[in-house]
Amino acid sequence: MERVPQILENKIMSAGDAALLIKTGMTVGMSGFTIVGYPKAVPLALAESGHARELTVLIGASVGDELDGAMTRAGIVKKRFSYQSNKDMRQAINDGLIGYADMHVSQFPLFINQGTGPEIDVAVVEAAAVTEKGIIPAASVGCADAVVRMAKKVIVEVNQTIPMGISGMHDIFQVGVPPYARIVPIINASDHVGLTYIPCRPEKIAAIVMTDVQDQPAKFKPTTPATEQIGGYVAKFLKDEIAAGRLPADPGPIQSGVGSVGNAVLDSLSASGFRGLTMYTEVMQDAALKLLENGVLRFVSASAVSLEEDSRKYFYEHIDQFKNKIIIRPQEISNNPEVIRRLGVIALNTPIEADIYGNVNSTHVMGNRIMNGIGGSGDFARNARISVFATESTAKNGAISCIVPMCSHIDHTEHDVQVIITEQGIADLRWTTPEERAERIIENCAHPDYRPLLREYLARARAKGGHEPVDLCEAFSFHRRLNETGSMK
Repeated sequence: MERVPQILENKIMSAGDAALLIKTGMTVGMSGFTIVGYPKAVPLALAESGHARELTVLIGASVGDELDGAMTRAGIVKKRFSYQSNKDMRQAINDGLIGYADMHVSQFPLFINQGTGPEIDVAVVEAAAVTEKGIIPAASVGCADAVVRMAKKVIVEVNQTIPMGISGMHDIFQVGVPPYARIVPIINASDHVGLTYIPCRPEKIAAIVMTDVQDQPAKFKPTTPATEQIGGYVAKFLKDEIAAGRLPADPGPIQSGVGSVGNAVLDSLSASGFRGLTMYTEVMQDAALKLLENGVLRFVSASAVSLEEDSRKYFYEHIDQFKNKIIIRPQEISNNPEVIRRLGVIALNTPIEADIYGNVNSTHVMGNRIMNGIGGSGDFARNARISVFATESTAKNGAISCIVPMCSHIDHTEHDVQVIITEQGIADLRWTTPEERAERIIENCAHPDYRPLLREYLARARAKGGHEPVDLCEAFSFHRRLNETGSMK
């Protein structure tokens, strides 16, 4: 299969020439999801030339330094939506140099399709190939389908390092706009319900840039004894639910957040004897690739395959053996709330901190400095059959407690958090009152070094009375002490 059909060969040009199609003040939609499938050549050309400034950039999730980093350092980004993870962009956002708004992964393409935001002047997307019918994406879809659909013109970066075997792994389903939105007919995680390409008329494609630069490989912190313990507790919780008859032997699709805790949780499923499981998630990472090979997982539905360098190389070299085990969907489908609820997905996510009443902060440090964004955790936590948040009980080598009296910022309220797990243990919060939740979280999840402080806080809060005992002064002093000294000990 050719990467560019003859009818479109006259659109091939250099990245520099393609970048000139983007002008100051434009809104640019780009592909990319968890540092996979993002354009590199055109963003680097934009950063180098600096001819187009005050850009509003729409991307479904995090991308590599060639895009967010280079364009931030060049000072050409005015606003960025939605999820990001680049350190330079994060600093610019927190310094007030770039406007930023966080959004749920499932809602972002919906807002684009509804036209509630700025019109998209140009879409820049990475692809494995272009056909007369449309665009064959890379190893992610994210919101690429939405930005291509709504953009006035499209620039395609055809990356020749992506194996053509990826063709057929995508499932592009257009929901449409309410009140005429379509039902998403996914009954099983493995169901293929859409097209294998993003529809795009040839006349809409303004430029094609041939590239050979690979995505930055995913980098995850190695597992530790603490994260392994967390994984073990997650597996224990699931097995106990099965033994109690609250879950079937095949507990249903699993969603796992990105990172070392997520990888450790997936590894623990293998060690605990699970077999033939499915995943309905937003990001497939290294541990899931191994589990597909050894039979712990039989199928993965995701919006991106985000792998470390060796795993990505293996995936690409053996892509034919994974074609019937992986589907790559748009983020509007991978994170669709109705599908998540109906499939009975078990959600496993990682917070920055959780408080003793079960509220979770997954986005901000000290309440005001953004880290990355909410990502898809809200989509899954609110709609999952069981919503689990798992984290180490402390951070910064024990200097910070991840269990606090009150979260400094709340993304997930107590209503969407059913289970909290740390390396200390499990707090099942279902059918518990606020005070019962506080007691379980302190005794089962907080680090022993911080339990006395948390018990003392709870006692003072109880003295004030109320349905959910809160002492605002004491709660904020817990964080203030950290802000002033760098430690809560």
